[in-house]
Amino acid sequence: MRVVCVVLMGLAAVAPAGAQPAPSLTLHEAVAEATANNPEIAAARLGYDAAKLRPLQDRSLPDPMVSAGYSSIGRPWPGAGIGREPTANIGVMVSQAVPYPGKRQLRGDIASRVAEAEGRSVDVVTLDVTGRVKQAYYRLAYTYEVEDVLTRNRDLLHTLLAVSESRYSVGSAAQQDVIKAQTQLSILELQLERVRQERWTREGELKALMGRGYDAVLGRPDVLEATPFTLSLDEILAAAQAHSPALQRDKLLVERSNLSVEAARREYKPDFGISGGYYFQGSMPPMYEFRVDVQLPLQRAKRAAAVAEQQASANAASRTYEADRLSLQGRLTEEYQATATSARLALLYRETVLPQARLALESSLASYRTGGVDFLSVLTNFGTVLEYEMTYYDELTAYHVAVSRLEAMAGTAVAHEAHHENPEAPGAAAVARRDLCRRLRHARHPSVGRLTRRGPATGPVLRRPHASAIQVRHARDRTRLRHDAGAGICR
Repeated sequence: MRVVCVVLMGLAAVAPAGAQPAPSLTLHEAVAEATANNPEIAAARLGYDAAKLRPLQDRSLPDPMVSAGYSSIGRPWPGAGIGREPTANIGVMVSQAVPYPGKRQLRGDIASRVAEAEGRSVDVVTLDVTGRVKQAYYRLAYTYEVEDVLTRNRDLLHTLLAVSESRYSVGSAAQQDVIKAQTQLSILELQLERVRQERWTREGELKALMGRGYDAVLGRPDVLEATPFTLSLDEILAAAQAHSPALQRDKLLVERSNLSVEAARREYKPDFGISGGYYFQGSMPPMYEFRVDVQLPLQRAKRAAAVAEQQASANAASRTYEADRLSLQGRLTEEYQATATSARLALLYRETVLPQARLALESSLASYRTGGVDFLSVLTNFGTVLEYEMTYYDELTAYHVAVSRLEAMAGTAVAHEAHHENPEAPGAAAVARRDLCRRLRHARHPSVGRLTRRGPATGPVLRRPHASAIQVRHARDRTRLRHDAGAGICR
């Protein structure tokens, strides 16, 4: 009886307990470190810093030119004929090219749009890296949760093995019961080894994203928690339309293309050149020169082709924005459905499926003690509970990963903040044990005419008016076991 009570105490641990080793690693710490150290983000920021310096260059005037020369009479060397001939001189001239008004401003505006687009690219890269950090973090947390599940169930299986060996030693069980339990233990050890290998992989991925060395030590992530997901698809699509840096970048590139069209049209206007010079003529008075040059835009066919080219590029940029918007909408819709489905499945497993599976295992344990069922039934129920627990964490991890992808695509946080437990409130294992004790206190001895089986706290009460003798015996054994276990668990 004491052995079976220990089994029930193992079943009472609904959520994986176990102290987290120090140091721990929070999601906020992982994201902050990746944002500060990730080389992809650093490269994007440097590209943005470089792009911000371009507008000033494009708005500036071309560099002036200084020309020095001489005119000689009678001899080819400088100064020949100076003072005697009016055309002999030594002089210097300064010239400055002046684009048509508005051209420099347009070029600067185009460069500004490109720089702003680079800024949005920094946001895109940051969101992408942050999303990958969160996904790696949640998958790493998953390996810890699954290892806890496997370790706890391995300990429970050791207890079942002890029960089967004890029954085999007195001739109440077959040898195959012991062999089956040992085989299941070996399978659990294989699963634990795969989980540890997966953890090493996820740790390496997270270290790379955080900019850490391969030999750095990562703490244990926080416990995965089910969080509410109440946003509608329309709200997420509206948030993406307003905040997605990828769409904002596309809009800026469309503006850049439209400005490029205007700049190409402005090339029909002439540019100017202004020159001024001073010439030394010896004993004769110095000569001064001032000149204005006008570049005639006679090659209109060339300029028309340039306008058409920029117009086509502007149309392409607009179509690219629309294509990216529709693609983002489709990906958000797909990811939203995956997120909502994982949230519902995780809740279903936690609130309904797992409590029912644990109750079935509890019942089979009670019946196995009295010989009502064989050991294969106990192992089957044990495997079902293990499978459902791992599937629960599969769905919980898939939910958090999908939310991370939604945030990266939408460019804003999705309202799914975790509801942390009150530090003074009992932990998950204590709550589970309290619920089990409540079921034990309220368990009734069923009669032949009415067999009552209580499901999970939120489930219905099933009543079978016609119970067989075996069912009645199993119910009595289960009730007796509940009362015996209650003395060990609920005191």
